[in-house]
Amino acid sequence: MTGRELTAAGIADPGLRTAYAHCRRLNARHGKTYFLATRLLPPDRRPAVHALYGFARWADDLVDDLGTDAGPADRARALDALHRCLQEGLRGGPSPEPVVRAVAHTAAAYGIDHGHFAAFMASMRMDLVVTDYPTYADLQRYMHGSAAVIGLQMLPVLGTCVPQEEAAPHAAALGVAFQLTNFLRDVGEDLDRGRVYLPADLLAAHGVDRALLQWSRDTGRPDRRIPAALAAAAELTRGVYREAAPGLAMLDPVSRPCMRTAFVLYGAILDAVRDDGYAVLHRRAVVSRRRRAATAVGGLVRAVAARRGTVRPVAPRCRTPLP
Repeated sequence: MTGRELTAAGIADPGLRTAYAHCRRLNARHGKTYFLATRLLPPDRRPAVHALYGFARWADDLVDDLGTDAGPADRARALDALHRCLQEGLRGGPSPEPVVRAVAHTAAAYGIDHGHFAAFMASMRMDLVVTDYPTYADLQRYMHGSAAVIGLQMLPVLGTCVPQEEAAPHAAALGVAFQLTNFLRDVGEDLDRGRVYLPADLLAAHGVDRALLQWSRDTGRPDRRIPAALAAAAELTRGVYREAAPGLAMLDPVSRPCMRTAFVLYGAILDAVRDDGYAVLHRRAVVSRRRRAATAVGGLVRAVAARRGTVRPVAPRCRTPLP
């Protein structure tokens, strides 16, 4: 499968093929929901998506998983080294890092704005020193680099049937919606890393603070205020999905099944969190295999139809949201 994708994308250099294959493995291992959706793209576009997500995953791992003895200074040095390597790669220079080779090749092939990568690296550095966010506005500044720019990087790869600048706000919103979903699902795991990504003012409106979250995580005991606060965070997230939704119909028809499937599957994570009573401090909410499979099959049917040119045009100018 990997070889077919790389050949379809016109990637013939053996070293580059190895680099892209490495990114694909990172995406498959760490981003199961999005990896599933990516398989609905035409084969020639998949390697670029793997490169973008593989690089993001690599940088995130440097921040979070460098080793139990690695302190912030060690992680900062590793992140700085990666950034220097990335800058050199984006300028066309050689790189010993497979993820950098692949993502630099993708950036050149699709004309991706290098500023998006700088913004992403800035947010990764924030994770080394920032452990909570007083307001949603504060969190948005972080998410611009950690999530919104991922959506913007993806746009040239996915293609649009409107000017990219028209679709860009919706693509950025979708990146933010996906990340907010992960923040809600991973509250307990993030606490273990010393971070709280839910805005403090949102939590406080329901009588919740970091200390209460930590107490519940440590003792395994519930508190009725916590589900109320998490439900408010879920409603905030659903609002961002609503902002993102019109952008789905602005994409190239062959890319819509992929992103629509990702949209539905990430939304299903919110449903799973709700259905589990917002118990994310004590266990990870998961989407059932049956629902994942049904969504994937529906996406596959739409993907095949789109590639055969049997998708009915969406009027006018592809701006109407998908049903």
